[in-house]
Amino acid sequence: MKTKTRFQLNGIHHVTGIAGSPQKNYDFYSKTLGLRLVKKTVNQDDVGTYHLFYSDAVGTPGTDITFFAWNDNAKGKNGTRMITSVSLAIPEGSLSFWIDRLKAFDVEIINIKELFDENVIHLRDFHGQEIELVETKDALHRDFIYWNGSKIPEEFSIRGIHKLTISHIESEPTFNFLTNKLGFNLLKEKDNLIRFGLENGRSGQLLDLTIEKEKVRGYYGVGTIHHVAWRVEDEISHVEWWKYISSLDVSVSDVIDRFWFKSIYFREPGGVLFEIATDGPGFSIDESTDELGTRLVLPPWLEKYRAEIERNLFPINVQNKII
Repeated sequence: MKTKTRFQLNGIHHVTGIAGSPQKNYDFYSKTLGLRLVKKTVNQDDVGTYHLFYSDAVGTPGTDITFFAWNDNAKGKNGTRMITSVSLAIPEGSLSFWIDRLKAFDVEIINIKELFDENVIHLRDFHGQEIELVETKDALHRDFIYWNGSKIPEEFSIRGIHKLTISHIESEPTFNFLTNKLGFNLLKEKDNLIRFGLENGRSGQLLDLTIEKEKVRGYYGVGTIHHVAWRVEDEISHVEWWKYISSLDVSVSDVIDRFWFKSIYFREPGGVLFEIATDGPGFSIDESTDELGTRLVLPPWLEKYRAEIERNLFPINVQNKII
């Protein structure tokens, strides 16, 4: 029987990958995919590297795909015990537009398929991270603010993170944790794929678990996904979740202030790193909407190190203002 809690995860807050060259990362996600760089900052646990946040015009929770920028040579490998791909929601009827655009930019398309009645373009970004663009009827019902600086027409624009896919060699430990501890529902199964969803199981609330018994274990590096963050509405709910996770047989971090949101971190039984993050205060707490992503922004406790931090970062040529 599923454990009932007094609170609920509301969906995906963001997914964080590992990139190489920050300029090439920006060129792909902003220029090719049309996302807005809403926060140019540093990895607070490794201030010698960027943390770049791409989303809709204002950083609406659930639209963020973010990256730590590592050395190009620090290649990772997809495998079990990892998030192997992130899927981005696109409106129905936009598949042909995206196929043509990706081909025009010489993007590697792995395949085009149908999964659970949705059309999917499976591709790799410049650094090898696997991404899916998924045509979904839910896309137009999501919280989303169009960025007028995008090269993508609004009717074809990416509307946020649709789902993520994780890989394990067995299903039971993760299956039980998701459904009995975190409030996920089993939605669908097909061959070696199990789909889970939060609440109504709509776009932005989905997780696919693939069972790949013969696949080798992966490891972090450029071209892989580091973690997923799940949304909660406010700090009261966040503290309740920290208390709840702490009561389980799971090692969980303290509540960490990321300035734009609060976070806790823990690993599900299969080893994938989960974060729970608050929706606010959001990215406009220290920049106006027009200015988002146009300069290096640091949380207040890192400002005294700004000169040293800037010396260790490569500049990125960005064009992010709303026009």
